[in-house]
Amino acid sequence: MSISTPGGGPERRPNVVSTGKKPAAGRPAAGAKTGSGGAKPGSTGAKTGSAGAKAGSGKPTGTRPGAGGKGRKPITPVKVSQGRSWGPIALFVAVGVLAVAIIGYGAWATFQGAKPWEDRADAIDGIVNFREKDKDLVSGGNHKTGPLTYTVLPPVAGPHNAAWQNCMGDVYPAQIANEHAVHSLEHGTVWITYRPDLAADQVTKLADKVRGKEKLMLSPFEGLDKPISLQAWGYQLKVDNADDGRIDEFIKTLRVNASIEGPTALCSQGITATGTTPRDDAQQMPQG
Repeated sequence: MSISTPGGGPERRPNVVSTGKKPAAGRPAAGAKTGSGGAKPGSTGAKTGSAGAKAGSGKPTGTRPGAGGKGRKPITPVKVSQGRSWGPIALFVAVGVLAVAIIGYGAWATFQGAKPWEDRADAIDGIVNFREKDKDLVSGGNHKTGPLTYTVLPPVAGPHNAAWQNCMGDVYPAQIANEHAVHSLEHGTVWITYRPDLAADQVTKLADKVRGKEKLMLSPFEGLDKPISLQAWGYQLKVDNADDGRIDEFIKTLRVNASIEGPTALCSQGITATGTTPRDDAQQMPQG
């Protein structure tokens, strides 16, 4: 605060007493004229907004942008939603479903395999079980000579010749004698027959299932009411084509299992000739 001197002398300009406080940002200092083009001699105020520069400096003395005023308001970052990543989730679900399917199929297959083969045979769609229909027919062990008459054709059981047809995966190009074939069935063979006019590619598929596999044999058969007929001792299944999945199921279930002489009954050393007349002059074959 300044005190004026009494008297008529010239009026003095009061001195500015600094309070020691810095001017607020963006406001002119005390004693400074806002917008003045230059400071008066003796003035302690700073000129704000001056476009002038110190002599010889070549640098403007104006305030830097943002230095003397309020700063910019900070920009709030925008959160971008990434969304749910469905790829790994879909993969996880797919793997889980596959695992459940594999486990389920394994359990089902184990359960099916644990069932008696007779139950599995009866479960094959279209199979005819002559063991239940005619128990006298499937008694076995009844050897006779000469041609025999069978009520079921192709025959599935009954009296038969003492010699069996060789059944080591043999593929016969012509019809064979029923009397020898039935004996092979008694030993646990699956005998596949087909109409002589069956398409060649169908015959090839059947031959591929049989060739070289013990207790299987294949031959044509005249007068079939279906293109293909499968026989095991006491069982028969007729199908329309070689692609029918029941063929493999029949073979898997009944080969060897249907034997009434046990799994060691022979298929080798049998008759290899074709023709419908039984060979009574054949040597008696060993049993077992």
